[in-house]
Amino acid sequence: MKLQIRLLGCVELCVDGQLVTPGAAKRRAVLAGLALEANRPVSLSRLADMVWPDVPPASAVANLRSHAAGLRRELGVRLVARPNAYELRLSPDELDVTQFHRLAGEGRALLATADPASAVATLTAALAQWRGVSGDGLPRGTALDNRWASLDEQRLQIFEELAEARLAAGEHGHLLPELRGHLAAHPLRERAWTQLMLALYRCGDVPAALTVYRDARTTLDEQLGIEPGEELAALHRAMLDRAPELAYTPPPAPVTTATASVAPPPAADTDGVAPRPSGPGGGACWAVPRELPAGLVTFVGRGRETAEVVAALRGASPATVVVTGAFGSGKTALAVRAAHAVTADFPDGQVYVDLNTRTPAAPGEVLARVLRAIGVHPAEVPANTDERAGWYRSLVAGRRLLLVVDGVTRAAQVRPLLPAGPGPGLVVVAQRRLGSLDGVRRVTLRPLAAADARELLAALVGPERLRVDPGATGELVRLCAGSVLALRVAGTRLAARPGMSVGALVGQLADGRERLDLLDYEDLSVRGSLTTAVAAVRADDEVAGRILALLGAAPDALRQPERVARQLGISAARLDRALDDLADAHLLQPHSNEPGRHLLPALVREYAAELAAEPRLAAGASTGRRVGPLVA
Repeated sequence: MKLQIRLLGCVELCVDGQLVTPGAAKRRAVLAGLALEANRPVSLSRLADMVWPDVPPASAVANLRSHAAGLRRELGVRLVARPNAYELRLSPDELDVTQFHRLAGEGRALLATADPASAVATLTAALAQWRGVSGDGLPRGTALDNRWASLDEQRLQIFEELAEARLAAGEHGHLLPELRGHLAAHPLRERAWTQLMLALYRCGDVPAALTVYRDARTTLDEQLGIEPGEELAALHRAMLDRAPELAYTPPPAPVTTATASVAPPPAADTDGVAPRPSGPGGGACWAVPRELPAGLVTFVGRGRETAEVVAALRGASPATVVVTGAFGSGKTALAVRAAHAVTADFPDGQVYVDLNTRTPAAPGEVLARVLRAIGVHPAEVPANTDERAGWYRSLVAGRRLLLVVDGVTRAAQVRPLLPAGPGPGLVVVAQRRLGSLDGVRRVTLRPLAAADARELLAALVGPERLRVDPGATGELVRLCAGSVLALRVAGTRLAARPGMSVGALVGQLADGRERLDLLDYEDLSVRGSLTTAVAAVRADDEVAGRILALLGAAPDALRQPERVARQLGISAARLDRALDDLADAHLLQPHSNEPGRHLLPALVREYAAELAAEPRLAAGASTGRRVGPLVA
């Protein structure tokens, strides 16, 4: 049986050359998840995270087995049942994602040779694997979202690698419409701006090339508040100087000999495993990733904290910064803004890794993600975590590469990424302090000040609506409790309903029973952010989750800690450790007037009440959605 599974567009399955229908969206999600993890068992719990955007239903396992049975009718023995898991057996040429990665790796290797134009055909073939947005038509908000986002980012990178190869081949004129279309869809791609400028310059249209620089500068300033990076600025200066090196130079003719031959591909070992690929210094190709997401346009306050992160990254090398703070405090937005501000200081690229999933990523998964981003072919990523860490340290040694790792829940996830010497920079975004990480700079975000909160609301809804009722505005700021996320949701709700007064929204929010429902708008969700935060703590300390549920029912219970310990069946020392865990995750805060006593922050209190009200939630489930990408 010959299979062909296509995920780079709408999900398709071909069996022996015939297109078959995998079924409904959830069944196609099962197929996609198994294909992305081909030749490895995928547990039912992981599959559930890939299929359902929220908490899987009680019937999830039965549904998954039904979907697997339906797929087996088409896949036959290729779909193997394991204990509480399934495995899909595929060869490398049966999945378009694998084909894309292979061709992209080969094209990048050719681009790094003395004849970069030779990469055109291979990179064109890599992009030909795409038929649309990856995973099109599948449920969103699942554990597969990061995979689709990574693939879509790689597609943009390969388009720009191909543009580089075509510029080397002298195709300046043909590139112009494609580069303009690319930038219309992705206006923050600085590399594409440089390519468009160079293509116009080589076509002899110098004024248009300089106008493109002006457009790029305006776009970056309006959307990110930053100046163009050094590469773009240097090209602009060179054009003003009419630098001769900008002119197109045809590649030299290849030198051939009568005895030249192509080396055969490396043979497999006797156990069927391919020999270890060339490692650092042995021919591995360095990609220059540009993965930072767009920053928020309405970024208010946090000037001191942003400056601290920027100063740390520009200071002594190696530099590691941990940005920490309560849920929804704007950690991600600040980290991304600071990272954009220092891109010129890290010309070897910027990698962004998002770990905001219900299942904490293992250190090996994080390392594999980073290795792929800097050009290591997926098939060449070592299986062993320690070996991955060694490869990573060797590849980045001395390189000015910036890593931003978001959604970190434990120090072990990023410990292998700590820079071992000068060159790389690392920004870690975490709700916990990650106190076991040594030698790092910690920047803690406190609740947003009232003045900054009003400024943020004014930027979202307009200052005139706030001036109509300053008292209601002050109460709205109080109800949002300094949470940037809550303020953004409230401001977005008001902006979407021009006829609603601030007082009307305050009246709805005043009812604590509905507050979390109202602080939920599209992909922005206070409940979702709290769900992620609580799940991370509970994964490490089950007692901490029980304490939250208990406090939701009885907020003053900690006035009698001995009684709480007896009620939970634990020792006083064990209770103290759990309280420390909750405080470290900013889910409890010290009482200002009573040393040793803790309180639930305002919005955490509403969430804890929900945990106490529903036994299923108290046991660890939730109905919240994940928080959006730039307000965690």
